[in-house]
Amino acid sequence: MVDAEKNRLTGIAYGGIRTRDRRTFGEKLLEIFEGIQEVIAQFRPDACAVEDVFYHQNKKTAIIMGHARAVAMLAAIQSGIPVFEYSPREIKMSIVGNGAASKEQVQAMVKNLLHLEVKPRPDDAADALAVALCHFHRTRFRQMLSSEGEEN
Repeated sequence: MVDAEKNRLTGIAYGGIRTRDRRTFGEKLLEIFEGIQEVIAQFRPDACAVEDVFYHQNKKTAIIMGHARAVAMLAAIQSGIPVFEYSPREIKMSIVGNGAASKEQVQAMVKNLLHLEVKPRPDDAADALAVALCHFHRTRFRQMLSSEGEEN
């Protein structure tokens, strides 16, 4: 969760939703859905940004991640929160300035941009914060373009 107050970015919260091992896949998806709903109820975000579907070497992992991504998007949309999608390359370019940046580079930049004392853990939390920062940058860019269009 990131807050942007007058273009100053602050990391509000981050973490992960862990599912219990002895649950069926469907039950784990429900746990994720309910966890996202709790976060939405607690923080009342204006928008939800997610990483676009990406190629993964392990097809099964990619399918599982796609399901988890879908229930997170559903929880946001059901709460009336618009969802924005960004490719991994676009996120890295927005945060580091290099679309092929390493995970470590992204983590370091997230830490710096949000003025955090330590790199966010778990790695998934740093990735999620990077997506939020990308959304902030893209939204600000779109606003600049639209205000330039109004001046002409």
